[in-house]
Amino acid sequence: MKFSTIAATSVFFIAAFLVISSCNRKEDTIAKVYIFDKNDNPVSSAEVIVYAEPSENSIDKDTIPASTAITNATGEAIFNFNELYQLGQSGVAVLNIIATKDTLEGAGVIQVIEEQTSEAKVRIQ
Repeated sequence: MKFSTIAATSVFFIAAFLVISSCNRKEDTIAKVYIFDKNDNPVSSAEVIVYAEPSENSIDKDTIPASTAITNATGEAIFNFNELYQLGQSGVAVLNIIATKDTLEGAGVIQVIEEQTSEAKVRIQ
């Protein structure tokens, strides 16, 4: 009798472990913004700011604080929104983009999609 109780308990714990370990794992929610000049050359060392514009139907701008990044040699600025996105949430944000370098500036919009890498291009002039 003891053996069947131990076996049943073992099977229960193995089944529980398999169910828990097979649950959905949250993937990264990343926004990449590429900055180009008027000749389509990537712009390195540009400051890129993404921020939420509050509206009647959107998340309050205080919920999504503005984020700043500097572009790398390929003109890419990367923003990680893993902390903002929660499993089960539909959509993350639509954010405004402002990019500047020296006297050049440009603007755009990016839609950040849950558990994906979203991308946008901005031309600065």
